[in-house]
Amino acid sequence: MVAFDTARTVRGALAGALAAGVWAAQEPLDRRVFGVPYSDPELLGKAATRGSAWPAVGLALHVANGVVFGALYANVAPRLPLPSWLRGPMAGAAEHLGTWPLVGVVQRVHPARSELPDLSGDPRAFAQATWRHLLFGTVLGELERRLNAPPDEEVPTYEHVVSSNGHGDLEHALSGLST
Repeated sequence: MVAFDTARTVRGALAGALAAGVWAAQEPLDRRVFGVPYSDPELLGKAATRGSAWPAVGLALHVANGVVFGALYANVAPRLPLPSWLRGPMAGAAEHLGTWPLVGVVQRVHPARSELPDLSGDPRAFAQATWRHLLFGTVLGELERRLNAPPDEEVPTYEHVVSSNGHGDLEHALSGLST
């Protein structure tokens, strides 16, 4: 059984809420880029209410999902055998791949199914959902990592991961060439 640290859980929930907010804020852009008019807050909001309040209700439910995911992630992530920079994106991708098969079910039972786009079998919709989950996971992972960093340690950087040669910065490498 996993023991939950309350402070870690709350900070993870905050990271999840913020990551879900980033997802929702960028949806208008990715809807244009992918050409798919799908919106998670719309799906959630119209499942809860058919009235004019669906946008606010949908956004609240979407952020609440981020809160729950972030709280769980914060307690599980340190135990994952992955580099810390990869944990968030992998968690987002795992959630996406685990829930994507439910698209067909949602399209049959959702109360507003006639108002929602048909996503099943659409590679652009799958790519859009992949993008959204990777974005969510990346933001969640980085925020959670920073918020839950041990207080006596500085948050580690990822310079060694992004250096061009994997062995340090270019300035250091070239300094040995000068005479």
